[in-house]
Amino acid sequence: MKLRRICSLFLLIIGIIIPATAQVSQATLAKREKRKNLTIKEWNTNEATKSKYLDHVTTYDDKGRKTEETEYANYGMKSRTTYEYDEHGLCVKEVEYNSHNKPCRIRKFEYNADGTKKTQYNYLPNGKLETTKVFEYIFK
Repeated sequence: MKLRRICSLFLLIIGIIIPATAQVSQATLAKREKRKNLTIKEWNTNEATKSKYLDHVTTYDDKGRKTEETEYANYGMKSRTTYEYDEHGLCVKEVEYNSHNKPCRIRKFEYNADGTKKTQYNYLPNGKLETTKVFEYIFK
């Protein structure tokens, strides 16, 4: 009897997860289609001096995936992050650079079969593993 309940619960969960994953994938694909080869520049204006300055730049590749994000301050580049993807379009690596364009944080990701994050590895600029984050998904 317990085994039957467990199997029923498992099938219910699978019935919920698979359609939800498919919907997310379609929404993600629709967003990516609109962002192919796009660069977005965000500008701020100082109301007192009426001077305009660049605040943020985000760049997307020919598949609509974010490849670079740069944040600026009044002195120039504040930080920059680059993104790398696998053959399924999942982000597998992020490299964050400081204001001197030197790597300061590296993150690598592993995913579950359904595309959800499984593990995040955080590295120091010298390549030494600093921390590991494991993702747990609990459905109620």
